[in-house]
Amino acid sequence: MASAASGEDLSIVRPDSDFFGAVEAKSGEPVSACYQCRKCTNGCPLAFAMDVMPNQVMRMIQLGLREEVLQSHTIWICASCQTCTTRCPNDIDIAHVMDTLRQLSMELGVEVAEPNVVKFHKAFLDSLRRHGRVFELGMVGRYKLATMDLFSDAALAWEMLKRGKLKFLPAGIQGKREVRAMFDRS
Repeated sequence: MASAASGEDLSIVRPDSDFFGAVEAKSGEPVSACYQCRKCTNGCPLAFAMDVMPNQVMRMIQLGLREEVLQSHTIWICASCQTCTTRCPNDIDIAHVMDTLRQLSMELGVEVAEPNVVKFHKAFLDSLRRHGRVFELGMVGRYKLATMDLFSDAALAWEMLKRGKLKFLPAGIQGKREVRAMFDRS
């Protein structure tokens, strides 16, 4: 263990007293109501892949640990499946808090811990904007080009194409203009 007397560099945690209030204000969620029951973590289907558990993220927010929260992989790994939200006895929309943390991270220019997640979201939203619904083959193609991971699951793609699960052309829908208009307004 490093000591200050030995001259070794110590990591010092510097809480950001404004962070907690900013997250509550931006998310509209009562993060202060979290009393660490761990129901969010125990129900999370992706907890195995997270570096910080959902209940720990909530506590870190309460403690003002801005850098630790915004640099975590957890906020990017969260799939927003709402399991944590439905299990919370205090009705905190934890999935929305995670979304708020992702937004804050990008607004503050914090390096994204899981950059492929951002690339996936961009490919997904671009597909919605262009076609009015998700065109899976086109979306996956854009994502693969963005990540330069072109062939890691080519065998799976071939099987899906053979079984008719992926279509070569996007399906036409009514209201495509309305969907584009929603994107233009946001």
